[in-house]
Amino acid sequence: MKLLLTSAGVKNPSIHEALLGLLGRPVEECDALAIPTAMYGHPWAGPGPNVWKFVAGKSSEPMTEIGWKSVGLLELTALPSISLDAWVPKVQEADVLLTSGGDALYLAHWMRQSGFMDLVPSLEQTVYMGMSAGSMVMTPRIGEEFVGWRAPGGGDATLGLVDFSIFPHLEHPMLTQNTMAAAEKWAAELGNEAYAIDDDTAIVVSDGETRVVSEGQWRHFPG
Repeated sequence: MKLLLTSAGVKNPSIHEALLGLLGRPVEECDALAIPTAMYGHPWAGPGPNVWKFVAGKSSEPMTEIGWKSVGLLELTALPSISLDAWVPKVQEADVLLTSGGDALYLAHWMRQSGFMDLVPSLEQTVYMGMSAGSMVMTPRIGEEFVGWRAPGGGDATLGLVDFSIFPHLEHPMLTQNTMAAAEKWAAELGNEAYAIDDDTAIVVSDGETRVVSEGQWRHFPG
């Protein structure tokens, strides 16, 4: 997969341009699947109106509302109860997967339990765009500071599709704990490479290369 890991969706023209570069054609020609699962594991995010806002394109973190040819819904918690034929082709046919924020460990659990992760090696041309926890789930671990929902085996390990961790919403006015000093402390305890990114920043991972796209504030921690 080609990854566009954001803190808050397509918040500025630079992130939008990075998305177009990964897609290789206009948004209006691409079919998307929205994945809201992470929201159900977070007490602030859902279940409730925030899930609807994400899916309906009414949120303040632009993802589903940017003009896709079509937007479908992929709820990971439902997949084990239906046949593979009902959902696997839809994932394979999608141009982009739009994964909401919420709880990264809850999302990682259901990506494995649903069988979604079994498809990932075959999705070479698919663009995966994550927001907050939807981005953090791709990392090796999130750090104890971001643990909310507890996985059955404990710990803070996520999927490890990239080799760096992500501290999202850096210096967000409504998240006063998400300071650069807090990010420095978080990174020092990880033992691996990491990035702290604000809502105007995204990390692009494609063709074995990682680069930062930003109109805001970010920092790289070598690990």
